Formats: sequence, C-alpha cells, structure tokens
Amino acid sequence: MHALTFDHFGPAGVLRWTERPDPVPGPGQVLVRMKSVGLNFADVYRRNGNYHLSGAAPWVLGYEGAGVVEIAVDGDARFPVGTRVGFADMPHANAELVVVDRDRLIPLPDDIDDDTAAAVLLQGLTAQYLVTDSFAARAGDVAVVHAAAGGVGLLLVQMLKSLGAVVLGIASNEAKRDAVITAGADAAVGYGEWVQAARSLTGGHGANVVYDSVGRTLADSLAAARIGGTVVFYGMAAGDPDPVDPRLLMDRSLTLTGGDLWNVLTGPEVRRERAAMLFEQIRQGAVKPHIAARFLLRDGARAHEYLESRAAIGKVLLTL
Repeated sequence: MHALTFDHFGPAGVLRWTERPDPVPGPGQVLVRMKSVGLNFADVYRRNGNYHLSGAAPWVLGYEGAGVVEIAVDGDARFPVGTRVGFADMPHANAELVVVDRDRLIPLPDDIDDDTAAAVLLQGLTAQYLVTDSFAARAGDVAVVHAAAGGVGLLLVQMLKSLGAVVLGIASNEAKRDAVITAGADAAVGYGEWVQAARSLTGGHGANVVYDSVGRTLADSLAAARIGGTVVFYGMAAGDPDPVDPRLLMDRSLTLTGGDLWNVLTGPEVRRERAAMLFEQIRQGAVKPHIAARFLLRDGARAHEYLESRAAIGKVLLTL
C-alpha cells in the first residue's frame, strides 16, 4: 500500500507519498480500505512536533475517515467484508489501508457518502457534545462561537440554531463571516469587535455561553459572558490561555468548563448512537457540512499548506 508519511518534524514539505507494508489487523481489529480522510489542525501540530504522535518514524498522520472493510473480524456479522464504515479516533488514517479497532467502527448509512462521513465524524461529534454535554443550549440562549467558519465552528453554529439559540459568530475576514451568516448565525463579527458586539446583542448583559477554541482569547470570553454564564474551553488554536483567577469566577458566578470528545465517546454503542443522531440531523437538513476543499491523499502536503493558510472555510478532505 501507499501512505502519506514523514520522518522528521517540519513544514508541509516533509510529507511524502511512500510505499509501506500492508498493516495486519490484530484480534478485534479490521482492515479498512480508505475512501476519504478528514484533515485537522491536530495533524499539523503533530507534523510540527508539538502534539502527541503514535508509533515511531516514519510517521503516518490522520485519525478520522471513511472506507470499506477489507478484512473483517472472523465471524462478525455486523461488519463483514464490504461494509461501509467510518471512524473518528484511530491513528494512521493517511494511508490506503488502515487497521481499525472494531469497537471504534461506525456503520455508514446508504445516504451518508464517504466525504460527508469524513467531514463530520470528528468535528460533528465534537459540536454535538458541546451543545448537549458541556452546555445544554436552549431556545433563547445567546451563544458566542469562536472560529465560527472552521470545521467545528460551522457545525456548532447550525446545531445551536436548531436548538433555538441566538448565535454570534466570530471569524477573521469578510468571506468567513459571510459563511457564518449563511450557516444561520444571527450576527458575525471580527476579532477586534466581538466583545462589544456580544454585549450589544444582549443589551449589555453578556452571553449565556461562549465556545472558545482559540485559547489566547479566554480572558475576553469570560468578560463577554453574563453573570452566571458559561465559557466552554475546548481548544488552543492560537496558544495556551493565561491562568484564570478563581475569584473572577466567584465574583460573577461564572462557569468555566473544559471539553474533550474522548471523555464522551466512552464505548462502541455510545459512539454509534451519537453518530446516528448526527446523521439524522444531516438527513433532516439541520446540519449541512461545508467542504472547503478536496485534495488527493498523495497531495497531502498541498492540503496542509492550504489548511495552515487559514483560508479554509469548513472541512478539508484527503481523498483516494
């Protein structure tokens, strides 16, 4: 088989399309022939050497995607050879063939194509827990979404609107803000004006919830939340946040909570149930994934450069 590999850390140019031995599934694992792979900033961080990696060099990036079972677990009637499947959390996805734990497989309905699955499994399940587990959004809540034109951001905006929330999206340029409005947000602003916009939108009270995936903006997110409001911190795209004085939380009765998908997907049935709910939202039109661009997996270096340019609106896919 072939895989997108790198043997030292560095810019996108370190990635190479190389021939590798076919992986061999172990007990409780299947072999999946990949059709579409999701690209995430975590892959960039791993390539740069500032995020955890699985295995030894040459490394293979990627954790999510969709494909077809090529070698099944013996006697498995649920995922036999030829079954269309997706996964959100298995390493080495940037390859033609990937070994996947059976417990991490998500069956794909006929009306969910490979690109859609690869575009929504990781980021859609993330947006889902953000509006249900981290903060149970309700009709009338005012929600602020950082990086609202990103893969998670656009899905998060749509899910919040489906629950009846009032949404203020933050995005860095006009094209991205237009996409945020198209996704259903009530307003979209840039990073130089968003705190004041949040206060204006709420008559000076502040937002019920602020979803912060940027990191360095955490202090402003706390300032933009109303008394008794919540800030959900789930990413550090721009770097680590400054420490938070707990007296600030006490004085304004604020809740600061963290979010991580792997604390939610606690078993095979949970992930499949949540994925089924996500697919139903897509089926009903409440969630429409936006694919920013598709690149052949062999051209993965170009895809990384595009993602790092911050020009992408929505999800970047690597296809085979």
